[in-house]
Amino acid sequence: MVSNEFEPVIFPDSRLLILGSLPSVQSRKQGFYYLHPKNRFWMVLSELFGDDFVQAQTSEKIICLKKHRIALYDVIVSCRIVGSSDQSIQPIQVSNIPALIQGTSIDRIYLNGQKAADLYRRFFPDHQTHAMRLPSTSPANASWSLSRLIEAWRVICE
Repeated sequence: MVSNEFEPVIFPDSRLLILGSLPSVQSRKQGFYYLHPKNRFWMVLSELFGDDFVQAQTSEKIICLKKHRIALYDVIVSCRIVGSSDQSIQPIQVSNIPALIQGTSIDRIYLNGQKAADLYRRFFPDHQTHAMRLPSTSPANASWSLSRLIEAWRVICE
């Protein structure tokens, strides 16, 4: 069984929440979200917001996320999974997203990839109004070019 040991990155003035399914093996080894070297998440944010998220250390990434009022977390707290394959995920425990965002300014939730979206819809059917699936930034989503991802993710800037 795999547990998500990452704390949510969230601030009272966060306006949007980006949810993944579960950190990859590489991210878990390195201790922070989206740190697989081929994941394009930080590249997309760098392009959209003009800050160098890619080269930033974890503490600097958090400062930039706060600056842009972005919160990060995952739908899953613990699960059975083979490697980093979202297709193999069998959730055991999910995050309490409604409690997480209570008392914040979050009014939009973006789901990074199909698995995160499917899990969110399954476990939070009453909280769909402001949730939107975006294409995965994972290297497993190789059919999407970086430029195409950036265009799809531009909606988070609105």
